[in-house]
Amino acid sequence: MQTLTDLLKDPTIIKIMRTTLWIVIIGILIMFLRKLVKRRIADIAYRYKIQKMIEMVGIFLIVLIILLSFTLDNLKDYTVIIGLFTAGIAFTLQELILSVAGSFYIFALRVYKPGDRIEINGIKGDVIDINSMYTTIMEMGEWVSSDNYSGRIVKISNAFVFKGPIKNYSMDFPFVWDELNIPITYGSDVELAKKIILQVAIDHLSDYIENSKETWKEMVKRYYIEDATLDSTIAIKLTDNWIELNLRYITDYKRRRVTKHELFENIEKSILDTKGKVSIASSTLQLLKFPLMDVRMKS
Repeated sequence: MQTLTDLLKDPTIIKIMRTTLWIVIIGILIMFLRKLVKRRIADIAYRYKIQKMIEMVGIFLIVLIILLSFTLDNLKDYTVIIGLFTAGIAFTLQELILSVAGSFYIFALRVYKPGDRIEINGIKGDVIDINSMYTTIMEMGEWVSSDNYSGRIVKISNAFVFKGPIKNYSMDFPFVWDELNIPITYGSDVELAKKIILQVAIDHLSDYIENSKETWKEMVKRYYIEDATLDSTIAIKLTDNWIELNLRYITDYKRRRVTKHELFENIEKSILDTKGKVSIASSTLQLLKFPLMDVRMKS
């Protein structure tokens, strides 16, 4: 019993108990404030930001209390704490500190936000959550073709914002350029084919083009970027087997797959309506004619 009493009188034990108590109080306060915000704020995006700010401020206070608890009473211990803290950063806490710093960087500079479609560290998908440590992404691609969800939830350390490029498909210019190739046979009416493809593109993409023009003008003003045409264009390529018509067009980044499907479907219908003036080529071998053969029967 005397040993326990002496232990409780130890200054270091008192500091640890006091620090633990403050950490528990801050943890309870964070939980209370998050629930309060959830009840009082209806806007989901604004509520999310407030909750994350509360979480990050709480983490900062906990780290500050731990440092002050062991350095405020005795300044001589300060150099020791700094040395140990630096060693910890170098060997064990580097990723943690970078992740927390990355979360501040993401929110402060608006690198991306929930709902954005990004590609980071080779992983592409829609951002569904950002906390003080990780960015959570609904993954796209891998074994799934085109821009479809794979069904996997991927957590990426926020430290990766300092380690490589971040591709954001929706931040400043929520449109992407895409291409599709239409092979037609030699002997087809090329000018008619070009007219058909461009008309289908105009009918389906005029809204995207008009909506993107003002956004693109702002991009050109804001960044050192060369102005580019937003209208659909066609380029021709001659191959050994067919004439390839390449359509380049702009579309909403979330409708890339659907747009390509609609374009292919309507181009095919329009080409079939030409009744042979334009024919879609394929790699199937065609037997054009039989070679002449001189067969003689011996009696």
